[in-house]
Amino acid sequence: MVNDPLAQALSVILNSQKAGKDQCMIRPSSKIAEKVLEIMNQHHYIGAFEQMKGNKGNMGKVALTGSINSCGAIKPRYSIRKSEFEKFEKRYLPAKDFGLLIISTPKGIMTHKEAKIKGLGGVLLAFCY
Repeated sequence: MVNDPLAQALSVILNSQKAGKDQCMIRPSSKIAEKVLEIMNQHHYIGAFEQMKGNKGNMGKVALTGSINSCGAIKPRYSIRKSEFEKFEKRYLPAKDFGLLIISTPKGIMTHKEAKIKGLGGVLLAFCY
């Protein structure tokens, strides 16, 4: 049993990327991990993400594009106000306007840039650059 499917999914993606593979399998897959992977796909960090049913639960197949330098889950999942984004950008991202913080807000899971525009706070889930 996996305690944090999102952390495991991002770890598998990063390790496969470093090993030079062009795809990887994620087991088990969760709804939060699915949404995070959709956001990473929209920003061209990964290729297509395909959800599959297995006999031991859901699995995901991720196509890798080779554009991830680092990604990971943020533990503990800090609560963040709309005025505190810069502090966590400095902590988790290497430079200004480079990379993504993925945040769970009351309006859904989105990047920190979208949350700034909409004036929302939330809970930090992951980073990617």
